[in-house]
Amino acid sequence: MHPVNQHFQTLTRRHFFGSAGLGLGTAALASLFPPAMTSASAGGLPDIPHFAPKAKRAIYLFMAGAPSQIDLLDYKPKLDEMFDKDLPESVRNGQRLTTMTSGQKRFPLAPSKFKFQQYGQNGTWVSELLPHTAKMVDDLSIIRTLHTEAINHDPAITYICTGHQLPGRASLGAWLSYGLGTMNENLPSFVVMTPSWTGRQQAQALYNRLWGSGFLPGEYQGVSLRAKGDPVLFLSNPPGVDSETRRRMLDRLAALNEKTLDTYGDPETRTRIEQAEMAFRMQSSVPEMTDISGETKATLEMYGPDVEKPGTYAASCLLARRMIERDVRFVQIFHRGWDQHGNIAGDLPNQARDIDQPSWALIQDLKERGLLEDTLVVWGGEFGRTVYSQGGLTRENYGRDHHPRCFTIWMAGGGIKPGVVYGETDDFSYNIVDKPVHIHDLNATILHCLGIDHRRLSVKFQGLDVRLTGVEDHGPVEGILA
Repeated sequence: MHPVNQHFQTLTRRHFFGSAGLGLGTAALASLFPPAMTSASAGGLPDIPHFAPKAKRAIYLFMAGAPSQIDLLDYKPKLDEMFDKDLPESVRNGQRLTTMTSGQKRFPLAPSKFKFQQYGQNGTWVSELLPHTAKMVDDLSIIRTLHTEAINHDPAITYICTGHQLPGRASLGAWLSYGLGTMNENLPSFVVMTPSWTGRQQAQALYNRLWGSGFLPGEYQGVSLRAKGDPVLFLSNPPGVDSETRRRMLDRLAALNEKTLDTYGDPETRTRIEQAEMAFRMQSSVPEMTDISGETKATLEMYGPDVEKPGTYAASCLLARRMIERDVRFVQIFHRGWDQHGNIAGDLPNQARDIDQPSWALIQDLKERGLLEDTLVVWGGEFGRTVYSQGGLTRENYGRDHHPRCFTIWMAGGGIKPGVVYGETDDFSYNIVDKPVHIHDLNATILHCLGIDHRRLSVKFQGLDVRLTGVEDHGPVEGILA
């Protein structure tokens, strides 16, 4: 090979691997520091919002592990007289089962052991496990007919969070940051919390792809807030380094990166500069945001006894409200431990107790501060639970397997019609009778409330125009929109 050509090829290879290194470094840095204040992330895409949004921000309360809709929000009184009878094949209709129950010789029906009562203007049925949620049914749209194709946890959570069962796609929060941009200069636009739980401790793992940016630039992925130590990794200065020294160091680093940017023209270098600047600003903004010492006694009592314990669901809900006040675009709380294959009598009440009062308090707190009208709140998991028992069945205890054909969520706030119960399942909470809602429809609804037409938000990836909501014919759930 001619020496000149060889030189340029070597330079090209070096540039490629250097750029790849910067890209990986940027992704890693973004997991430690918040998204950068680039022009794209500050302003979003030029044509978004597509129409006037009802919500500016969103909070997603994700119950990882799949809450039992039959024991919480989908009351089926006729099951009482069918206790321990076999699930009719006409109801199951050949549905595939997980390996955890496919080998059972029979599928005995397990009515909920928990009592239900009617609440609100529409007489909405709610379990005794959710007494605080029951008090706010007139603020909620309860969807009983959500469904999905995924039957196991990891693909199901990945599916509802990213629009695809396989890893590699951008998460909902990343899409929102990419399309709408950020509303503040000193905090990330997308924050994630993974609080503790008191139910079944053997919980499914959570992977950062659930809040990752996938094929979008790394700056749009969620920033995970920690319960112990620095809220964000490396937020504090190292020992012996004060703010003035760190400022000088960042200035020198920025000058070196500017030279690299001039040489290669790689936009990721600009991202790297601005991520470092954002991290510097977060040294004051994040500790202020996480300091709840100024909250009133009445507010703390509203969230319940766990609110002052760092890392709990209650503490996370209060922090979510504080983030919304500071114009964080999207907050997602993943509460684990909902995978009750057995011992529902022991584990489900604990899980419900974790989330019931804090979720209610979050809605009331947002209402009192005038924030609920332009903040969307979503509560729900990745699929539902079976009407038949997994393992042994008694009147007092039972387990439930995974059930993707129907499950229940609720939504409230900006863009959502209050006091609605949407859709109907059969007497077994097994099949949908009226108004099915696919998880793509749910995501389309979330985007709609924030002023985005889900069909017009796409990115070219691997030769396709990729959307969060897939290529099928889906759309917002009109019956719950305000």
